[in-house]
Amino acid sequence: MQHKIEENLRQIQEEIAPCKPNIVAVTKYFDANAIVAAFQAGLRNFGESRVIEASAKIDSLPEIVKSNSKFHFIGHLQSNKARKAVERFDVIHSVDSLKLAFKISEFAQEIGKVQDILLQLNNANETQKSGFSKEELFENFEKIFKLKNLKVLGLMNMAPLGAGEKELRELFSDVVKTRDALEVKFNCKLPEISMGMSQDYKIAAQEGSTMLRIGRKLFS
Repeated sequence: MQHKIEENLRQIQEEIAPCKPNIVAVTKYFDANAIVAAFQAGLRNFGESRVIEASAKIDSLPEIVKSNSKFHFIGHLQSNKARKAVERFDVIHSVDSLKLAFKISEFAQEIGKVQDILLQLNNANETQKSGFSKEELFENFEKIFKLKNLKVLGLMNMAPLGAGEKELRELFSDVVKTRDALEVKFNCKLPEISMGMSQDYKIAAQEGSTMLRIGRKLFS
């Protein structure tokens, strides 16, 4: 499996060159052996979307993999799972409400951790997806940014399934413009933009993504 991942990774890197975003290997559908193989192939960032299942999987990893990797929570996070997510994950990509940000801040303070987060922007206004609208993001940003033991790294976005290239470029470009506007308005730095998955990573990289969340394309 390691050689297949190495081959897929090389192909992805060639396709997105000269862009060099970090690749978060989405391992939610794969077991601990796949994480080890991806680690041996040179990957160090791993994405999971279920807190309890991921915790057990991470616990089963060899110490060298655990201590030299970053684990990213990329799925919808329920408030009642926030404590466990803070204990387990280095970065939480999917902070989609002020309430959830408060919970994460509270639990991070309890364990003396500064939790890295990204704020999920739903700029396609999809009713079936969570995330801030642009208006909600600007309304709540300062409150979230000032919360203790939180570090807002930037924005996260999920594009609509089946969107064409023109729509994808417009949506991804809009995420970058929104990030830029937040930096100016609130005098802050937001270096990370998590957008792009197996079906649209090339466009996302070209439009300014700094983190690609890729699963199927790496492991199949």
